Amino acid sequence: MKKQLFTKYIEDFTCENCGEFVKGNGFTNHCPKCLYSKHVDINPGDRDNPCKGLMKPTDFIKKNGKEYILHECIKCGTQKLNKISENDSMDVIYEILKNKAFKG
Repeated sequence: MKKQLFTKYIEDFTCENCGEFVKGNGFTNHCPKCLYSKHVDINPGDRDNPCKGLMKPTDFIKKNGKEYILHECIKCGTQKLNKISENDSMDVIYEILKNKAFKG
């Protein structure tokens, strides 16, 4: 039997970066205010990753017509893509893109 690679896990959380309370919907994997995430999963929703480091939003990527945030773990350096959510802060997205453009 094939192991399921996605577990819908509904949970609310307080962002460890900015303190925002986030109401989860089972697909929520980052704070919509500051866009930080937490390195908790090996496969989405399993909460099996022992790292537990904060994942900093570092870039935005368009892939197959969808937009993603590139997160990098500030503890172990792992990079992961997460879908942009409709309630994500456009101000933060623009700030990251602007900073990236200036770094050249």
